[in-house]
Amino acid sequence: MLSYQHGFHAGNFADVHKHLLLTLLLQALNRKTKPWSYLETHGGRARYDLTSAQASKTGEFQAGIARIWQQPAPAAAQAYLEQVCALNTEALTAYPGSPLLAAQLAREHDRISVMELHPAEAEALKAVFRQDARVAVHHRDGYEGVLSLLPPKPNRGVVLIDPSFEVKQEYADLVQFVSKAYQRWSNGCFAIWYPLLPAGQWQRMKRDLAASGIRKILCAELEVSAADGERGMYGSGMLVINPPWQLDQTLASVSPWLVEQLQVERGSGTWRVDWLVPE
Repeated sequence: MLSYQHGFHAGNFADVHKHLLLTLLLQALNRKTKPWSYLETHGGRARYDLTSAQASKTGEFQAGIARIWQQPAPAAAQAYLEQVCALNTEALTAYPGSPLLAAQLAREHDRISVMELHPAEAEALKAVFRQDARVAVHHRDGYEGVLSLLPPKPNRGVVLIDPSFEVKQEYADLVQFVSKAYQRWSNGCFAIWYPLLPAGQWQRMKRDLAASGIRKILCAELEVSAADGERGMYGSGMLVINPPWQLDQTLASVSPWLVEQLQVERGSGTWRVDWLVPE
């Protein structure tokens, strides 16, 4: 949706959940010397100013990254927090979106392709990576753009799928895209973020993906409050197709700490890590 701008939400609890997991995926790729490809369907502007009018208006980062960025953290969260600290000195003024996290963790021969349809966001994205030959920014529809690049070269890596979910149709569109993308790149890792909202549209999306025939789908969900009322995001979910070895164990070890730090009130948060579809 062209009306959506992530600057209002950058660094919130869902970003923390999503980007910590993404960092774990990229770390796993870096354990081998072979280069990798990173592709993203909805890139945003890559670097977010937390002192901007957008971030100040909502203040969502105060209940997200601000709670943990200089706090003691388990080993599994260290690399993610290091990427945030790389943009900040004493005060928390900037937050790295997923394209910038990927670029910070990428090596010389790794390749990054990011899609962004919003004109202003695409221009900001291009400005961040203008001098980085490893990163290609595409001002185009994310699903169409990523599909056109599959299978990528190098032929190992991850696709991050992170739409705004402003309309119900986006859940069905995502399932359709993932099915097509998996057919073209069955050995790729696909990371899918979704909001936990009272309307529960994400539950149908999960059922449809579970029935798609795709195997090895890991599910990680984080709730920071109870699902009260009719509106408002109370949690963050991630599905990972073809996850790296022992990612489920790593997420199970770090999620209790995340809940403790990010829950709205003591005892209001919960987490789960399980297999939506096993191998």
